[in-house]
This record gives sequence, structure tokens and C-alpha cells, in this order.
Amino acid sequence: MLDVIITGGTVLDGTGNPGFRAAVGVQDGRVQLLRGRDLPLATRTIDAQGLVVAPGFIDMHSHSGLMILADPAHLPKVTQGVTTEVVGVDGNSYAPFPSREDLLDFVTMNAGLDGRPDVGYDWDSVSSLLTRFDGAASVNLALLVGNSALRIAAVGWDDEPASAAQLASMRAILREALEEGAFGLSTGLDYPPGSYASTEELAELCREAARAGVIYHTHVRYGLGDKVLDPFREAFSITRLGECPLHLTHFYYKAAYGTGSGPLFDLLEKEVRGGADVTFDAYPYPWSSTRLSIFLPQWIQRGGPQQLLRRLADPACRDRFKEELEQTDLTGEWRGFLRSVRVGNLRTAANRRWESALVTDIARDRGSKDVVDTFCDLLVEEELGVIEVHPGPTEATLPAFVRHPLGMVGTDSTFIGDKPSPRTYGSFPRILGEFVREEALLSLPEAVRKFTSFPAQRLGLRDRGMLRDGAMADITVFSPERVRAVATYDEPRQLSTGIEYVLVNGEFVLDRGRHTGARPGRGLRRGR
Repeated sequence: MLDVIITGGTVLDGTGNPGFRAAVGVQDGRVQLLRGRDLPLATRTIDAQGLVVAPGFIDMHSHSGLMILADPAHLPKVTQGVTTEVVGVDGNSYAPFPSREDLLDFVTMNAGLDGRPDVGYDWDSVSSLLTRFDGAASVNLALLVGNSALRIAAVGWDDEPASAAQLASMRAILREALEEGAFGLSTGLDYPPGSYASTEELAELCREAARAGVIYHTHVRYGLGDKVLDPFREAFSITRLGECPLHLTHFYYKAAYGTGSGPLFDLLEKEVRGGADVTFDAYPYPWSSTRLSIFLPQWIQRGGPQQLLRRLADPACRDRFKEELEQTDLTGEWRGFLRSVRVGNLRTAANRRWESALVTDIARDRGSKDVVDTFCDLLVEEELGVIEVHPGPTEATLPAFVRHPLGMVGTDSTFIGDKPSPRTYGSFPRILGEFVREEALLSLPEAVRKFTSFPAQRLGLRDRGMLRDGAMADITVFSPERVRAVATYDEPRQLSTGIEYVLVNGEFVLDRGRHTGARPGRGLRRGR
């Protein structure tokens, strides 16, 4: 007797092929495709008439690595049909950290992006962190190794070049982390201390990643050169030197650059013609989000979170910061930009009333003469734990990135603050509901392929991402007519609709649209 049979639905197996009629059985956490009238008995039968039965969706970029331990139901993603998330992104992984003091400092440094939940922090390696995820979450997690963790362990928190011995140490730590099951190397080259790495240093780390057969997953150095193409040129240079597959994460055309994405695609296609092994992910909303401290100059952030907080409180350092803005003629641009930056995760009693307000409005309400001082004060008072939301991708270009043949989906989801970016709650259903059903910008089988087998193939998830005999039973069942994203900029914490059932490792996590309370997720180990 099978555990579950799902009958009557249209099966989209994840390959991009057209849908077909078959029953999908689940036994001991694995899939059986069943055809014919004589179906075996099952403990439970689901009638999926009018629904699509697909592999569980894979999110190539999520900031859930800590918050999922505090909130394992993970409703924003389960209700989108997500069954696996990639964490440790932007160079900001929470393993390996041999020193617990460094781990806690890193949590503080990155609290404005990933939060600071009380989850014990009782791990030190990739292996021990993956074990924490087993049976502790509603979805699976695939971990990348962030180069910030490698730099902290081998070089420290300062802005200095790695010596030959330190680079050898980083390669050894990365090698061990990959052997323990990590799926690749990540960087976030706007986030210290990983941002202090040179092109050559990163190429050396890529050589280690290439030996293991994994990807280089990068948030590029956006402040580099022309700020449009040069950041991506560096990424291609790094992986060309390191002979490593490249994955450009949250790849998009910034609203500040205008409306045309042609130059980015031209660069991408030129590199592909030259032999580059490259893919990317994108999200379908025009709202970016990250830690507020990302807008600070790199020198202020040297030495780790305590030195950063000390400098932010130092009037002389603030004066230097303001002078630099004046000298680079960025004062007006920077202050104008802050007029569109909404901040969140304000935890102190004095600041709580400004949750989800614009920085410039907070400065006015506090009677501050200078928005830079308000910006710095908030970071000090909240111990760096401030998140922000601001205009990001050009809305008109979003479909081009989603439907590009090299593109898949990474929500870049954040889980702190009252009003996160709506991408956290609606990315996959928005593509299904608007881009596929309403606008016919890509076919339903192709969209499902981008959500499933394509990212699974890129990561090396051999038994997920497709509905085939023997695959792990990560399954999403949804209504192609009713699936819809509800989240908006003003009301982002609204759950998507139309996802009816979600199974993770063969267990129901979503049943008739409601969470079951199950936590069958695992910390996935590459190659196992």
C-alpha cells in the first residue's frame, strides 16, 4: 500500500515538457509515477482534478538560514510551493565558524539582513549546522559557504590582502566545508569582510570550488567601475581564472540606470559565446532589500561590528563620512536616495514607532538637522539590526530576466521587519499568475522547469527537481487558474493563494492550503 496517491491532475514533471495525465504515488518519501486504471491502494488519495502536480519549487537565494530555526513553519515560502531553499548567500553563511565569538559577532554584523533570533548558535561547522536543520523546518535547505566566514577564520575582520598562508588556509576550510555537504561558494562583494577580497583571491577560492564540481554564486561588487557592467565583468574574470561555473544571483537592471537591460544581456551572451558556464536568478518585484549598513563606506566597517559601532558613534568619523560625500559629489544623490529607503526591524522602545518609515521622515520627526546623523544613530541604537527596502530593479525589465533561458528564480527573501519586500511572500505565484497566466510571457511548463529541474541541475541535486520514479517526494500541487501573489509594497505580509498541497520528503506540509505543522525538512548534503 502506498502512503499517498495524487490522481486526476496534470503532471508537469519539471523537464519543460508538456503536461500529461498520470497518478503520482508516494511511498517512503519517494515518487512513483502510475499510469493506467488499476491503481494500487493508498493510505490517502488526493483528487487533483483541475490542478497541476509539479516538483517542489527551489529558491536559489533566501535569507532564511537563521529565522527558519526560530519560525520553522516558514509560511511565506510554503504557501508559494517552495520545498528547498538555498541559504548562505551573499557571502554571509553562518558556517564554518570554529570560533563561537566570531560567529556571534557575525550574527550582529548581519543582523539587519538575517535577524538575530535566539537559536542557541551551538554549531561550528557545515556538518553541525546542517544537522540543526534536520527535522527542524518545513522545507529543505541547501547551504553555500560564504567567503566572509572563510576570511574571518583565516584573515580576520580587517581590510587587508590575504597572505599565501592565509589563502591556503581559506582553501583548506572551503575544501572541508564542501566535503561536509555544502553546495558551492558564495560572495557578497558589498558586504565586509568578504568584500575585502581581491579578484585574485576569489579566483583562487574558485579553483577549490571547481575541483569539487560546485558553483560560484555571487552578489557582484556593485560599486566597481561603471557600476553597470564592470561588476559583472569582474565576476566573469574571477570564474575564468578559477575555471569555475558562475551563478549571478539577483541579476537585474537597476531602476537608477534607466529602462534598458540590453547591455547586461549583451555582456552575458558574449561571455556564453566565449565558453562561459553561467546561469543567474532573478525575482519579479521592483523592491530591493538588505541591511541598512550596506550604504556605509567600507572603511567604517573594518574590524567587525564593535569597531563599526564605535566609528558610527564617533563625531569625527561621521564628519569624515559627510566630507567624502561632499568630495565625491554624492551628497545630493545619497540624501535623495534616502528619501525612498524604508527601514524596519526597529526593536528599541524609543524607535519602534518609526517601524517601516522612510529615513528622511524619521530625521524630520526627530528634529535632526542632518539625515546622515539619523542614519548613523539608528544603526547604533539598534546595534546594526536595521533592514531596509528601496526601489531596485526596473519594473519594465523584470519579465525579460524571468524568461531568459539562463534564468531561474531566487526570491532574495528576508524575514525581519514589519514590511519586508513583497518578493518574500509572492515571487513564485506572481510569475505563475501574472507572467504565465495573464500575460503569457512564458509557458507554464517552462516556468515550472525554471522553478524545479533547472536549479536542481545547477546545484547538483540529483534526486530532486523532477517527478520521476525514485525521486524524493518534494511535490507542489497548485491551481493554474487561481494561483496568485497577494503581497504588495504597502502590505507585503500577505500569503499567496492557489497552492493547495505541498509535500516535503513525502510528508504533507500544506494540506488544502493550510499548514499541517509538519517539519520534514532536511539540511541537504551535496552528493548524499
